[in-house]
Amino acid sequence: MAGMGWHITGHSWAADMLRQHIAGGKLRHAYLFSGPTGVGRRTLALRFAQAVNCTQAPAPGEACGKCQTCQQIERMQHTDLTVVQAEEAGMVLKVKQIRELQHTLSLSPYEGGYRIALLLRFEEANANAQNALLKTLEEPNPKVLLLLTADNPENLLPTIPSRCELLRLRPMAMDNLATALVSQENLPKDKAKLIAHISAGRAGFAKRLAGDTEMLERRKKWMDDLLALLPAGRAERFHYSEKTTRIGKKDRRRAKSTLLEGMAYWLSFWRDVLLVGTESDSQITNIDVRESVHRTAKEVAPRDAARVVSALERAFKRVQIANLQLMLDVILLDWPVITAS
Repeated sequence: MAGMGWHITGHSWAADMLRQHIAGGKLRHAYLFSGPTGVGRRTLALRFAQAVNCTQAPAPGEACGKCQTCQQIERMQHTDLTVVQAEEAGMVLKVKQIRELQHTLSLSPYEGGYRIALLLRFEEANANAQNALLKTLEEPNPKVLLLLTADNPENLLPTIPSRCELLRLRPMAMDNLATALVSQENLPKDKAKLIAHISAGRAGFAKRLAGDTEMLERRKKWMDDLLALLPAGRAERFHYSEKTTRIGKKDRRRAKSTLLEGMAYWLSFWRDVLLVGTESDSQITNIDVRESVHRTAKEVAPRDAARVVSALERAFKRVQIANLQLMLDVILLDWPVITAS
């Protein structure tokens, strides 16, 4: 499951292919790593960058992981690595950032064999920024390597994926991920299984959860809040919304980040309710609240669960510009009031 020498979980086929491109002297000028957030897109791109520019490579296509170059790339601070992304997740990557990148890429590498541009969450780039990048993609500098990550190639202008080597990264089977977490992260089997499910098979997200107990505690708090809100009336839901978004009046960025995290956990719960309600064969995510998922599915019709799922998905797209309290008011008021919790 782990790419030899690359410490990649779940994408050994991709690591093997990239290793062969380096070892065989067949590097493409641009690579697009696509897949859901947390699947390991950025990690694989960084391992690739390390293998390309490692100064003490133990073998062609490998990286030592210990030299100054490897360590600086790991921290995304190497002089020959330029990282471009929207200021925050969900915001817009602008054409000005691409223009600045193009100037940087016109310079020769300082230390390594290649100047590497890592463009993260490129689906957030507006049309002008994507069109600006096309010039670089169409007229590649032999000493420049472009690495893009995106959730779905279909969310980019068609000319972008067509000029890149596309690697579609998919979540792992949950049992396989749980096994990897036990062996690589030294987790107890029960905790590894829970994290594998919470992450929905996304190895990158799973490893963050495995190393961050506070993140797991925050997730539990959000799920406890959800279960308490299900039987709550309008006044209680309004009060919760006001309390949860209060910090937004002073620190909107922090409030958005907090709310995005919570809504992601809530969305996973309602998707579980929808799966159970439609008698899907797919495994649910929140196995630690399995009983609550099933009780909720008995009281909420699938069409109503689907409406809640759609509302949360729309909220993710609106959170950057919305009045946060009003948005959360609408979300919570639209939830069915049920006796099961």
